[in-house]
Amino acid sequence: MSEVSRFFGIVIRIFFNDYQPSHFHAIYGDSEALIEIDTLRVLKGDLPSRALALVLEWASLHRTELARDWDLARSGQTPEPIQPLE
Repeated sequence: MSEVSRFFGIVIRIFFNDYQPSHFHAIYGDSEALIEIDTLRVLKGDLPSRALALVLEWASLHRTELARDWDLARSGQTPEPIQPLE
């Protein structure tokens, strides 16, 4: 697992050798959601509505970097940090 970004108390992680489809984990407090990179659809879990809105805004800005980091992690390499939402 590798943390790729952190903003407003939200942690974004991509796990090494995780299953398809390509996705990332967004963690906020005790809540966690798995979000598909291509569609930004919540695959599993949930977040409070405000946190989810921030995550989706951030992800829409960084979809290319998320896809790159997914590929890096799947090949056993360390994903690169992604600029947080400001």
